[in-house]
Amino acid sequence: MITTERLLLRQWDDADLQPFAEMCGDSEVMEFFPQLLTEVESYSLANRMRSLIADRGWGFWAVEVPDQARFIGYVGLHIPRASMPFHPCVEVGWRLAKEYWGRGYATEAARASLDYAFAHLDLKEVVSFTTIRNLRSQAVMKKIGMTFDRHFMHPDLDVSSPLREHVLYKVSAAQHLG
Repeated sequence: MITTERLLLRQWDDADLQPFAEMCGDSEVMEFFPQLLTEVESYSLANRMRSLIADRGWGFWAVEVPDQARFIGYVGLHIPRASMPFHPCVEVGWRLAKEYWGRGYATEAARASLDYAFAHLDLKEVVSFTTIRNLRSQAVMKKIGMTFDRHFMHPDLDVSSPLREHVLYKVSAAQHLG
């Protein structure tokens, strides 16, 4: 578990599955993803994230606001697919239910995830990426000290997809801790 001033980043539990599925079925939350996820797909994804945390001790953690909201989304660290043009690496990423946007939660939890990445995993660099259209996530990347690295075409998206063009941001341990 990781605690911040307002948040708890923790292992997933069964009570998180339904609110996660609702979030993944929300067209605003999923605006910059290729498709909405069904309940079955959402449960499967949450269980994969839970298994990765159980196996490695880190990953995309479930996020809660203690004494206010049991589950607001996920934030944390992940190893992207080998097909990504900047692999191998570790990314920081997030997805929050829309009613929790605009409160600084993604930024706060992402900073804590970077603290963990550099202090406990001894990483030298962490990346983050999103479609060029996702200005909200790019704003979070900048707020947590990441800098633009390059544009790239996401290799797992169809060439006709309007989401295919992505941006890559990076932050080094020295930048984050300095």
